[in-house]
Amino acid sequence: MKQSILDGASKPKLNSPLLSGLLIVFAIVLAGSVVTALLLRFTSITESSLPYFTYGINGIALLIGGWCAGRKAKQRGLLYGGLTGVLYVIIVLLIGFLAFDTTMRIQPVLFTICATGLSAIGGIFGVNTSAP
Repeated sequence: MKQSILDGASKPKLNSPLLSGLLIVFAIVLAGSVVTALLLRFTSITESSLPYFTYGINGIALLIGGWCAGRKAKQRGLLYGGLTGVLYVIIVLLIGFLAFDTTMRIQPVLFTICATGLSAIGGIFGVNTSAP
């Protein structure tokens, strides 16, 4: 039987726990942003409640992304989950700094600490729920 060159490429795999965790985080944040925009448009929710939605979506996304990174790594969930949070914060801060010309304040430091903690907790749970 002849084996095609494309046989190995038919099932793309994501081997990096950090990359898969980051992709999950960004996918959840994107989906949450769309839902939030629809809620703002079609309900009586005001823009003053927007920070609560933003923090909630980011928190849930970081927990799930850290969980996925820890589950994929199967060991060192604290490390992989925490690094997922740190990389997410770096990307978000770079986008904010370069695209929107924001200044550096104390808020990003608090955001980094919270994001790292949430995704590290998710990574711990991910390692403990992974199949042997």
